[in-house]
Parts: sequence; C-alpha cells; structure tokens
Amino acid sequence: MQLHEDIHNYYEKFVLEEIINRKLNEQYTDDVMADFCCTVLNQLPARYIRSDVDMAYYLSQTERMHMQQRVQTAIDVAISQIAKKKPQHEQ
Repeated sequence: MQLHEDIHNYYEKFVLEEIINRKLNEQYTDDVMADFCCTVLNQLPARYIRSDVDMAYYLSQTERMHMQQRVQTAIDVAISQIAKKKPQHEQ
C-alpha cells in the first residue's frame, strides 16, 4: 500500500471543484494556489477515503451539501488571508 496513492481526503475533491467554479486558479500563481489550498484544507475536517465512488454512494445529499458549504466558507476565509499576503498575477 502507498498511502499517497491509495488514500486521500475527500474534501480535496470539493475544494478543487470550488476553485475551478470560482476560477481562482486563473487569478493566482501556482505558488499562491499551493498556499491557498493548504489554508483551505487546514480549516476542514479530514475525511479520508479509498474510493470516491464508495463515498459518493454512502454520502447523503444533506451531508454532501453541508460539506460543500464548509468548503465555500473555508475558501472565503482563505481568499481574505491570501489576499493580504500575496500579490495576484497579471491577467
């Protein structure tokens, strides 16, 4: 077993989806995005899984919505923190 390949935090999926939806990856450099993702994920509980398919099957719609709301809140906090520390790159 290789931990980094076989197991991951399910919140990562929600974070990446929200980053893409908000087009944050187009606003910040890769270096800033790495700090940003750490800031977001450190605000969220760990939800380690082996398979996204299994998690999607067992996750209720209510729980999924709650997780997405937590991610949105964490991203809002991270945006305010990162904006104070790092310049945005030119578009």
